[in-house]
This record gives sequence, structure tokens and C-alpha cells, in this order.
Amino acid sequence: MSQDFTDTIFGDDTERRPARSRRELHRKKRPPRRGRRLLTLLLAVVLVGAAGYGAFSVLGPTVRGLVGGGQTDVDFPGPGEGETDVVIASGATGEDIATVLRDAGVTKTRTAYLDVVAADPTTAAKIQPGTYVLLKGMRAQDAFELLADPANRVTERVTVREGLWLSETLATLSKATGVPLKDYQAAVKNPKALGLPAEAKGNLEGWLFPASYEFGDKTPAAEQLTQMVAQTVKTLTAAGVDRKNWQRTIIIASIVEGEASGDADRGKVARVIENRLDDPNGPTGGFLQMDSTVNFALHKRGNLTKTEYESAKSDPYDTYGSPGLPPGPIGSPGKAAIDAAANPTPGKWFFFVTVNLDTGETLFANTFAEQQANQQKLNQWCDANPGKCTG
Repeated sequence: MSQDFTDTIFGDDTERRPARSRRELHRKKRPPRRGRRLLTLLLAVVLVGAAGYGAFSVLGPTVRGLVGGGQTDVDFPGPGEGETDVVIASGATGEDIATVLRDAGVTKTRTAYLDVVAADPTTAAKIQPGTYVLLKGMRAQDAFELLADPANRVTERVTVREGLWLSETLATLSKATGVPLKDYQAAVKNPKALGLPAEAKGNLEGWLFPASYEFGDKTPAAEQLTQMVAQTVKTLTAAGVDRKNWQRTIIIASIVEGEASGDADRGKVARVIENRLDDPNGPTGGFLQMDSTVNFALHKRGNLTKTEYESAKSDPYDTYGSPGLPPGPIGSPGKAAIDAAANPTPGKWFFFVTVNLDTGETLFANTFAEQQANQQKLNQWCDANPGKCTG
């Protein structure tokens, strides 16, 4: 920058005014007043900086590159060394990811990553949750490109389907993640640490929400189960269920999950359950008489024989022999079943029967006579499809 230019902006330190006397003309020229020049320069920098802050936030990466500070001040030169696992949580924002990368030593600063995100927000929005293997000391741009490619995720999506028993859910998780089954079994023994509500009375059955999760072999069993319990609580809350009714709703929803053949039937099945519970003098005498509860009592899937039904009579989960609700849930209900239990379809039904085991077609009835007629339709279907029904 030339002296003429600085003089034009800030002014020369030599005062250019007419001399007041001849003596003053011959006075020795004073040295420049550097303090004044420095103060003037600093004030100018502050004013210009305040005006240009917004522009620098956008042009920051370019400016840092031009002045040569990008690799030294905010970013590593790369390529990096030493692998480290980085977990991107579901719903993580760019700010969240920037913090995770910095804390893991992958990037030097949060700013380095956020500058890259600002330059390509469309790609940044496509980054998926999961576990990624990155290097420590990477350039932010390199780390960003690895995260943006879903092929670099090392965590497989674990899917837990609706209606599974607790034992089945734990086995599913262990098989999918590689975490030993004994780790899950140990975690179950401390339900309070998993966030299980007191209303469940220590029984985790029914509280592990069925869904797809991003779990890997390095996600502790207790952490996985904690997330699943939290999702059940979130679903109950979203359905408008009062906390005092959480356990009751989960029990009913678990039966709905075990009995309903499809979405159209869930609300009706929930209504049948409520009608039977509300009228102990009704057609079923207050007994739920649900096959799925007997399956749970015997821990056996599929159709049951008459002998098997007889063997379950002394079990409190046998709703043919014990009135009212069973002691606890009989599996993990999904959102649709929980919503149905929270808001049953209006109706006076006391009975239902699936009359086609292939399609799941189900008929509902108000009276026992109507139920017998519907049962006859099932019998006819069974006769036409030998081997698909039990006697």
C-alpha cells in the first residue's frame, strides 16, 4: 500500500497549515506522532470489520485461503492418520456434526467443517445417521465427502418388527449387531437404568419399541434398549395417553398387535377388548378370551391344539381362564396398535373371528349368535384348505 494512498485515507501526520511566524518556519520538523496514526488505523479497522462481518462469514474460507491461514488456523492439512469411529446421531444438525468431528480429533475446529457445509448445504442435508470410520487430522472437506457417501457407513440398520416377545427382540438385536446376547440379558436386569417407567413395575416386556434403528457392535446393549424404551414413551405421549394409563395401554396394544390381521381391524379389536372389560356380565363374562395371550403363556407361536389350551389354564396370561387384563404386555406393540388402544373404533362388538387365514379377512359381531355364524364361515374355509387349521 503506497504512502500516497494511506495519506489520502488517514491524512499525513505533518500538519499542512500556514506558519504562524518566521520562527515557526525555521523550527525543526517534529518526528511523526505514531500513537495517533496507530489509533486512527485501529478505529478504521474496527469500523470496516463491523460493516463487513456478514460478508466475511460467507467469504471466510476464501479469505483464509488467500492469506494462507486456512491450513494453520482452522483446518488440518490432511490426509490424516489413525482410524476412529464417528457416530452421527439421528436428527444431528450441521452444528452437531461439527462438534462430533472436532471432539473426535477428525477436524481441527468446528469452523472448518461448517465452512464446507455452508459451501454445499444440499449435500450436507443428505448425510445419514450411522457410524463412520474416519481418520484423525483430516481436512474438513475430505471428512465431509466421506460422510456424504452412505456407502461409507459401517452400521447396518437393525429392524425390530411389531409383536415380538422380549426374548425374541433381544435375540434379533444380538444377531443384527453382533453384541452378545448375554449383554442384553444383563441390561434387562436393571430396568430403571434403561428409563423404564415405574408404571411397568420392572417388566420390560412390551416397552421395546419396534422400529428400525442405527445400532452397531459398538453401541452398548443398555444404550440400545434405552433408546427403544424412550421411543415407546414418546409414542404414548404423542397418542395423548395419560401417564397413569401407560401400562394399561401397552397391555391392550400388545394384544391388539397379536390379534389384528391388518390396519383396518386394529381399532375394532381394541374396542372388543374394552367392551369385554367394561361389561363383566356381558356375553364373555369379563373374560378377554384372546388366543394371543395363550400363545404368550406357552411361549409358542402359531395355532394351538385343544390340549395346549388346556395346559395353559393355570397361567395368569390365559385370558380364557383369568378375567380382565393379563398381568403385563404380551409383546411389543407398534405405533398403529398403540394409537388403536388409545382411541378404539366406536362400536358394540364383543366378538371377532378371522374367516380366511390367507388374506386375514376378519368379521366382527355384536352377539354370540352372529359370532357362531361367522365361525361357520371359518370352518368352511378350513375344510377347503386342509392342513391350515388346527382342531
